[in-house]
Amino acid sequence: MFLKLNSAAAMGLDCLPVDVEIDINKGQTNFNIVGLADASIKEAKDRIHSALKNSDFAYPFNFRILINLAPADLNKEGPAYDLPMAVGIIAISNDIPLTLEDALLAGELALDGTVRHVNGILPLSIFAKKRGLKRLFVPYTDAAEAGLVDGLEIYPVKNLKQIINHIAGVEPIEPYRQPDEMLFSNPVDYEVDMSIIKGQEFAKRALEIAAAGSHNILMSGPPGSGKTLLSRALPSILPRLTREEALEVTKIYSVAGLLQNNFIQTRPFRSPHHTASGAALVGGGRVPRPGEISLAHRGVLFLDEFPEFPRFVIESLRQPLEDGVITVSRVQGTVTFPARFILVASQNPCPCGYATDPDRACSCAPMQIIRYNKKISGPLLDRIDLHIEVPRVKFEKLASTELAESSVKIRERVETAREIQNRRFYGLPVKANSEMRNQEIREFCKLNEESMDLLRAAVTQMHLSARAYNRILKLSRTIADLAGKDEIQTEHIAETLQYRSKIES
Repeated sequence: MFLKLNSAAAMGLDCLPVDVEIDINKGQTNFNIVGLADASIKEAKDRIHSALKNSDFAYPFNFRILINLAPADLNKEGPAYDLPMAVGIIAISNDIPLTLEDALLAGELALDGTVRHVNGILPLSIFAKKRGLKRLFVPYTDAAEAGLVDGLEIYPVKNLKQIINHIAGVEPIEPYRQPDEMLFSNPVDYEVDMSIIKGQEFAKRALEIAAAGSHNILMSGPPGSGKTLLSRALPSILPRLTREEALEVTKIYSVAGLLQNNFIQTRPFRSPHHTASGAALVGGGRVPRPGEISLAHRGVLFLDEFPEFPRFVIESLRQPLEDGVITVSRVQGTVTFPARFILVASQNPCPCGYATDPDRACSCAPMQIIRYNKKISGPLLDRIDLHIEVPRVKFEKLASTELAESSVKIRERVETAREIQNRRFYGLPVKANSEMRNQEIREFCKLNEESMDLLRAAVTQMHLSARAYNRILKLSRTIADLAGKDEIQTEHIAETLQYRSKIES
């Protein structure tokens, strides 16, 4: 007897249709799974055998079981096919009529028949809706994640017996209902608030601009000057995620198997160590998985000790910094992951860290300093909008008990600037000033004659590239938005040039 059920295979952040075809005929007891299945799927034979036995279902001995995962030329991996395979075997063996043409099933089986969590439920739900399917049977613990997609009936399955009783009409499963207050209901508790950072007003201003326009920033200063603390405070002044952005981020974490609370409500902050490999940073593996830069999508990627990262790893940031995506090519296929993040990089001015410190002598030879700074290429520096010095904080400010301006107040200004940008870019594939393309720059970054003269002199004296020129315009547009100005003025250009003068000189 033959039976076909619907499932799907993850490919990057998307899914491809997979038909679970089950054929059972009399003959010598045998169980084969074909269709380019990996080891975790091949092992499903033993999991299904024990799950049926421990759920009081008879295993079909003296029958030949053949399961084909079609299409046969698509690689499949993971235990998500356990549930449809087991349901099909039970239905055929017990003559249970199935009406699951409009349903998709996914879940891993424990040996006692319990249905366990699987990765990628949100992309699976989105796929099911696009395919016109109406019902989705998922592990009980994944129902809230699946429920983020409207227009589907989500059935949370606790164990194998429960889903068979539902199909047989003995005891229907109650569909999952997403609570209205679930999304964005919890207050955000940030790790670091701007109010506890003493001094560093110039760096705080730069971070405010970076947050308002989603610009990349490089901080240079001696050890202990507060670069890491400033970086960890940046998420506290970023605007809250929109629902669309939150679904994007949740989808990435779901595929990566890092989703803990069914829904990402805060902007990610990722801080990989400088020993991280290229695959860990950009993504990869035999079957491509998102890396740190995709896990930081719509959030912050903090790279401490920037020059200590391997050169080829740093250079791999070029594409995502420019395009907001990263393309990973492997034998199994080519996958494109989103990677629209704010890069916050920090470095010492030299190997010992004290080249710019007025109070401590630098012990590095001139050639050491030159080699250290050459670890970061000019084309990569060109893609970073703000370059700032973070000096050592004086004792008087460290000992002060007065709190600085809070993150809440700074975030209010940032959100006001983002609202201006939302209105400006309505209907365009652009969300922030840093994402503007040439056509948007021409339309929204027009300069008066005085501002043009200042920028012309800066380009000539500082030998700026065309990319740096465009980035100055984008940054000036953000500063003007923070000031509530419709037009970019001379003072906005002047302030922007402060954030590039050190590097370009």
